[in-house]
Amino acid sequence: MPAPAAAPAPPSAPAAPAPGRHGRAGLPARTPVSVPLLPPELADGQPRPRRGDPLSRRAGRALRRVFASSPAAETAAVTQAAYAIQQPVSTGRQIAVSSIRGGAGKSTVAALLALTFAHYRSDPVLAIEADPALGTLPHRLGAREVRWSGSDLAQIVDPSMLITDLTGYLLPFAGGGWLLPGSQGAIGARLDIDAYRVVMTSLRRHFAATVVDCETLPAEVARTALVTTQARVLVTPATPEGVAATRSVLDWVGGLHPGLLPTTVVVLTHSSPDSGVDVRKAAGHLGAGGAAVLPLPYDRHLAAGGAIRPELLGERTREAAARIAAEAMDRAVSRAPNRRRQQQRTPHQDSPPPKPQPTPPPQQQPIQQPTMQQAASRHPRPAAQPYAPAPQQPAPQTYAPQTYAPQPYAPPAPAPAAPPAHPRHPSSPRPPQAPPPSPPVDPRTSFGGSPS
Repeated sequence: MPAPAAAPAPPSAPAAPAPGRHGRAGLPARTPVSVPLLPPELADGQPRPRRGDPLSRRAGRALRRVFASSPAAETAAVTQAAYAIQQPVSTGRQIAVSSIRGGAGKSTVAALLALTFAHYRSDPVLAIEADPALGTLPHRLGAREVRWSGSDLAQIVDPSMLITDLTGYLLPFAGGGWLLPGSQGAIGARLDIDAYRVVMTSLRRHFAATVVDCETLPAEVARTALVTTQARVLVTPATPEGVAATRSVLDWVGGLHPGLLPTTVVVLTHSSPDSGVDVRKAAGHLGAGGAAVLPLPYDRHLAAGGAIRPELLGERTREAAARIAAEAMDRAVSRAPNRRRQQQRTPHQDSPPPKPQPTPPPQQQPIQQPTMQQAASRHPRPAAQPYAPAPQQPAPQTYAPQTYAPQPYAPPAPAPAAPPAHPRHPSSPRPPQAPPPSPPVDPRTSFGGSPS
């Protein structure tokens, strides 16, 4: 008896698409789900955000604006900062924000830069969190939940994607900007250096300004961001030990490449109203080598944490954030120091060129007056001549009027008659004459009739 035929094997399930690897086509190993940044009990129990300036400072500022303000100076400062922030760029500009230690305000400065760029610029602005180890950039930009991170996007991103395809994986924040978080808040999450390079290479061409919130130095991603971006912002606390450590970091950065320090901005953050360091002395100590040093004053709204609301920031904080953003963009666009100084002097393109400084006249030697003997020897006096009277002029002649005898009147002779222009021969016919004019027509008569 023949053996029964074997039952056909059930069709196998189609294999899952292989996960993409840094820009290759495919899907990630897992599709992430949205994760809230804060638990519901903490998100609902947050206190009311405070204003950056107290009531007394706001009242005093209002009085000064009424009685002793300079609107022209305030408008000029705001216009100059806005011009530097809004200047056109040929390609996307990347600005890396890092610090030497945690708690210096790195993520706060990165959020302020992103909000300022998004407020002043009309083209797209991107904020990337390259510090996935419990970073606070999504909190500062007002995100409530996180889904896609930089590591997840690196597996599916493709150079052929349009900005409309990429924004589906990003989070919007106030002002029209976009945010790419570093992680979903998991402890120990790391951003691979290859994933960072793929994400930056694929996204930077779609955004005019990209702010990268890096890890603290000397992490690998932070070192890579320092040397691959057009400008860098180094955040340090306004304390003596913070200034000393930052000077050492600046010397290390200058040793990597001589062109890094002229494109570096150092931000001194104040964590209390009374700072323990002189800002001018700190700026002179840290500015050696070409770096710009700008302070960020204490602000109650920033010190409270949470999402940054620009309308609640203090006036000095908003002005400082605009100056920092303008300086960073100015150094990212124009790397040449001479060109940067010229742009700072002339904030408008249509402004007239500076007037040339008048050259001082050459120093003249004092003129010595000659003595009477020297003058007499140079110009001798001519010898005296005997007096001779002037010759007498002839007497003027008297005028004798002339007399004219009257002449008798003679009428003028008549002019001869002119010959005819065209004499007619006796045998030639007489030219036709015009008929005599007809008598006037009585208006009372009708056409072809007699008077009615």
